[in-house]
Amino acid sequence: MELSFVENLKGQPLWVLLFFSIGSLSVLKFLIAFIKWVFVNFLRPAKNLKKYGSWALVTGPTDGIGKGFAFQLARKGLNLVLVGRNPEKLKEVSDSIQAKFGNTQIKTVVVDFSGDLDEGVQRIRETVEGLDVGVLINNVGVSYPYARYFHEVDEQLLKNLIKVNVEGTTKVTQAVLPGMVQRKRGAIVNIGSGAAIVIPSDPLYAVYAATKAYIDQFSRCLYVEYKNSGIDVQCQVPLYVATKMASIKRSSFFVPSTDGYARAAMRWIGYEPRCTPYWPHSLLWALANTLPECAIDAWRLPFCLKIRKRGQLKDSRKTD
Repeated sequence: MELSFVENLKGQPLWVLLFFSIGSLSVLKFLIAFIKWVFVNFLRPAKNLKKYGSWALVTGPTDGIGKGFAFQLARKGLNLVLVGRNPEKLKEVSDSIQAKFGNTQIKTVVVDFSGDLDEGVQRIRETVEGLDVGVLINNVGVSYPYARYFHEVDEQLLKNLIKVNVEGTTKVTQAVLPGMVQRKRGAIVNIGSGAAIVIPSDPLYAVYAATKAYIDQFSRCLYVEYKNSGIDVQCQVPLYVATKMASIKRSSFFVPSTDGYARAAMRWIGYEPRCTPYWPHSLLWALANTLPECAIDAWRLPFCLKIRKRGQLKDSRKTD
């Protein structure tokens, strides 16, 4: 009479049983992770953002991801406070949104995040006074014109990176958060970067990556501080998106358009404290986590050096 599978296992050495148990647990862990990935990316319903409040504030809404967010929020029926430095572009975006979503109320605030930030933030405070701002999208940010070594970063660029990416996001959050605390509801989305979180290092973009690492830690701390106050804080971590800042003109499967990213991002607001909303990016994230850091560094440095070389060539042509 044949022995059952379990009886066969009982007759095996201890080391065989140990390896079988570890293997089974690994398979089970993978299956659970895969099921969760499918659910959150394709099946989990988006939250009703109007439950947070009737207004949303978006920084950097005149281009790129911020513009995509502004249109998607209007599509969901939220009124908008758009904060940017160029009044003509703010009006252009406002007119485009109202032409498509006629019932959307829009207020604009002109703030130069690389200029007098305190004065600009005060204008934001005055604008949101009395408004039910339930969603804050901290999207404004700057990067390098092209890759460069740290000693090549000039004083003005260094100042702008820290002031816009770190101080700007921090102070806008500080201006909007008290109203959310008072109403006991709200959602804050800070836009991070795969350069600071997904890959172990981003050579030749050191200061930019460091500012985005700040955004990640800032968001995670606020998530813990305010999750019991009805306020959901999240750091969204996109990889490459077809934007001017990324110097990518065409979208593809792994590089979404700004609208494609924003549509995916809306479904994640109010959930995990850190996420990469565009699901093909999560595949790249998983791949990066399986590779040793030295392998990623060995790929990333030559890649960034090529960007630096192209940028220097373009600069030389301008001076000729």
